[in-house]
Amino acid sequence: MGKSYEMAPRKVPQVKTKYRTIKTEIPVPESMPVLEKLRKYEPISMSGQPLVVWDRAEGVNVYDRYGNKWLDFSSGVLVINAGHAAPEVLAGIKKQIEKPLLHNYCFPSEIRANLVEKIASISPGTLKKVFLLTTGAESLECALKLARTYGKKNNKKVMISFEGSFHGRTLGAQMLGGMPVQKDWILHPDPDIYHLPFPGEPRCKDKSFAFFEQRIDELGINPKNVCGVVSETYQGVSAALMPEDFAKSLRKWCDKNGAALIFDEVQAGLGRTGKMFGFLHYGILPDIFCLGKGITSSLPLSAVVGRKEFMDMYEPGAMTSTHTGNPLSCAAALGSIEAIQKNKLVENAAEMGKVFEEELRKMEKKYDCIQFLCGKGLVWGVQIGKRGTEKPDPDTAHKIVGRCVEKGLLLFAPVGLGGGTVKLNPPLMINEEAVREGCSVLDETIREVAA
Repeated sequence: MGKSYEMAPRKVPQVKTKYRTIKTEIPVPESMPVLEKLRKYEPISMSGQPLVVWDRAEGVNVYDRYGNKWLDFSSGVLVINAGHAAPEVLAGIKKQIEKPLLHNYCFPSEIRANLVEKIASISPGTLKKVFLLTTGAESLECALKLARTYGKKNNKKVMISFEGSFHGRTLGAQMLGGMPVQKDWILHPDPDIYHLPFPGEPRCKDKSFAFFEQRIDELGINPKNVCGVVSETYQGVSAALMPEDFAKSLRKWCDKNGAALIFDEVQAGLGRTGKMFGFLHYGILPDIFCLGKGITSSLPLSAVVGRKEFMDMYEPGAMTSTHTGNPLSCAAALGSIEAIQKNKLVENAAEMGKVFEEELRKMEKKYDCIQFLCGKGLVWGVQIGKRGTEKPDPDTAHKIVGRCVEKGLLLFAPVGLGGGTVKLNPPLMINEEAVREGCSVLDETIREVAA
């Protein structure tokens, strides 16, 4: 379960490097009124992150008002792909504000037309229809709706998802998700949504596609009744990717049985894994994929992208959203995609991913509290727990995150699969010097906490 960080300021060693500055107690005593106000008026569920009161952020750095600077390995939970306050994003937002046009519902706008055209232009194959929404969870809800609608013609209603997956916190998205502890509030779960072991998870004993088919049979599922299979391209908690041969077999299985293949790219999309879309690592195309988080590097926006036969099933006015294609969010998305393409950030993510893997493999050899590593490009998960066992150690992961923040490195440990994963996912424009400095802080912290 998640834990809050202590509200008491604590004396920590001062830090001064190119990428990090810590000159106060943490949390900063002067920031306590802000923190106390948040604790008083927000639900306790909002208190799971280290007590850093963000004031501004640029590039790979986050600043408070009190002279502290953090190297950001969180990207604000994988949102800031192009970097904090990327010039292209800021310019787009400023231009749109000065127009001004801040909202237009589903009435046509040029900026929305430009964005859906841009997303279609970078989407491979026949994945050329784009529906803009607001959050990642909303995009998964829509994908579920499309798969069920497509299957309804042939009385197909079964959805298959994977254990350990996370697709959002709304009802449909959470039922698709594969973490029982996060959805025990759902009193009437959908009986036609099934969860199978995820073959990319290191703790999965059998990663073969034959095992997938065996489990389908054991669950009494007729493959011809499956309307859709949905998977995160990599699992958001652990950063584990699906094996390529499994993904190719899954594509063939969906084709054979008339099921939609859906990839949740909310975390993976727009360059995070070292390719524009994470599913490109598998050499296959889905029928539908979902984008969110890094699509704007800032403002709320998501998208469902798919083939015409899936996306054009609803008549005019029957599949819309109040804030679809908000002009400011569209401006931010166009700026973010421009920055990613112009500055070759996809290629940079691939190169910096090699540096991350080099540094993390060294730590894996040194520390018995690292059970395994997962990742690609600029998303990595360090699973904390006693080596040789499968039980995670969320308390130690929590301590590692807190101590890193005290040293000027900002990251987080997501709740899920029992916890215990420390996630590392900096903005895609990070350079090698900053990657190695951040990894050195993590190394030092694990050594201190493990000892």
